[in-house]
Amino acid sequence: MADIIDNEIFPSWNPSDVEGIKTRSNFLRGSLEESLNDIATGSIAEDDTQLIKFHGSYQQTDRDLDVERKQQKLEPLYSFMIRVRIPGGVASADQWVAFDEISKDHSNTLKLTTRQAFQFHGVIKRNLKNTMQGINDALFDSIAACGDVNRNVMCTTNEGLSPLVPAAYQMSKDISDHLLPRTTAYHEIWLNQKLLVDGRQDEEPIYGKTYLPRKFKIAIAIPPYNDTDIFSNDIGLIAIGKGDKLEGFNVTIGGGLGMTFTEPGTYPRLGDVVGYVPYEKTLEVIEEIVKLQRDYGNRENRKKARLKYTLDRLGPAEFKGLLEKRLGYSIAKAKSYKFTSNGDVFGWKKAKSGKWSLGLFIEHGRVRDEAGYELKTGLRKVADLKKCDFRLTGNQGLVLGGIEEKDKKEIEAVLKEFSIWPKKTLSGVRKHAIACVALNTCTMAFAEAERYLPSLIDKIDEILAENDLTNDDILIRMTGCPNGCGRPYLGEIGFVGRSLGKYNMYLGAGFSGERLNTLYKETLSEEEILKELKVLLPRYAKEREKGEKFGDFVGRVGIIEHAKEIDHI
Repeated sequence: MADIIDNEIFPSWNPSDVEGIKTRSNFLRGSLEESLNDIATGSIAEDDTQLIKFHGSYQQTDRDLDVERKQQKLEPLYSFMIRVRIPGGVASADQWVAFDEISKDHSNTLKLTTRQAFQFHGVIKRNLKNTMQGINDALFDSIAACGDVNRNVMCTTNEGLSPLVPAAYQMSKDISDHLLPRTTAYHEIWLNQKLLVDGRQDEEPIYGKTYLPRKFKIAIAIPPYNDTDIFSNDIGLIAIGKGDKLEGFNVTIGGGLGMTFTEPGTYPRLGDVVGYVPYEKTLEVIEEIVKLQRDYGNRENRKKARLKYTLDRLGPAEFKGLLEKRLGYSIAKAKSYKFTSNGDVFGWKKAKSGKWSLGLFIEHGRVRDEAGYELKTGLRKVADLKKCDFRLTGNQGLVLGGIEEKDKKEIEAVLKEFSIWPKKTLSGVRKHAIACVALNTCTMAFAEAERYLPSLIDKIDEILAENDLTNDDILIRMTGCPNGCGRPYLGEIGFVGRSLGKYNMYLGAGFSGERLNTLYKETLSEEEILKELKVLLPRYAKEREKGEKFGDFVGRVGIIEHAKEIDHI
């Protein structure tokens, strides 16, 4: 294997502006304290908008009001989103109660994300510290929930699905702790703890003072359930067990779904399976992959800075060789596994421990009360019972876990009282749909997603019913931009916002998350989307083979290729 030193594979980077901000930040402090104390504005200093991400927060505006406020000569209505670091997405009943209170006092939303995390939206600057301290009082934090570091570690945590869940969940926590930034800036700024004394300086033994070139994501899945979409992560871990024992993981590297319409050479990519590692070696293998990305990742162009681009620039074989050289041993051949789905499992499931789990549908992760469906109030009542924990899924859903047989009826009664469960009217499309936040708060969004997709599915459900497809599971994913937060490129039907009311339509991903979809048609309005589906879905109903999923059908009959041929006529 050739050494890679300052050649075309590992160039001398001209660091981006964000790299300079990190370098000057004194381990993520910057001028955040000064920004928070500036009462003349609801915003923070420009450099600090980058640094606050490492602390788990994004500065946002209410884009619905931007034009009106500009006409009134007012600054935009600034607020902040805070994301909680919660590996595996597991919270106790007391922690759910605490987050419910935080959402009432300081936020306008309690949100369950596509990475098994809680998000609070609409937090104004003067409430940021109180909110962070409330999260800390609940024994969680938001450090490294965003920024150029390893983010929230995902894991299958519905114990009714596999006896391997407890060991896999423990690994998710171990990874999160191992890759946590060591700077004390978070505790100083948000918790008022002055921890550095006697002239000591922070150290980051894994990240270094400039951290990673870009965000880094890790997920664990337990076959046959790929409910964390591991192939979309920088590192994916496929649990391999023998009986009830988790022995190790197949490791995937180089996944990532973000792309930019105007940036050539950006693309979604699924991770490559590179081999198997035993459970006890997992942390050291992950650390060395992270360090390789630290050392070889693109620090000049942030749009090409994810591990997937590093892997493709070096070459998968060369990258694996570098990894094994640093480890001092070869990675074993991957072991056999099989995924069958990447959606959530709803309803009651009994674990080998004898305790029960209940999978619940939460549309796009938004926990709120509506007429006839008091989700937020009802879940708070369940939490007040102190008879279950709360487990977020990678599909914006929720699992009530650790339930004793004797407590099932009481929990069911509360859920039924507030019309939360069972929900018998969900189509197979609706119960598996994912949408990102998009407008009105995401600064990157070109179009609606979370606020719009439910009404679009209302119309799609009519087409499904006409073709006897209501109960068929079809994966729909929608995002307001191409960055991939709602994993649109893994939808059997994917919608990516191009402008207000216009979407690129993608077709043909695999139902188990192991194949990307392909662009079908561009810049479609709702009318045009429904027109296409009125042709595609009836064809699927009439021409599919037994047990064939929609994404597989699209590929088998050549729908995308046929569409491209027509475009060239």
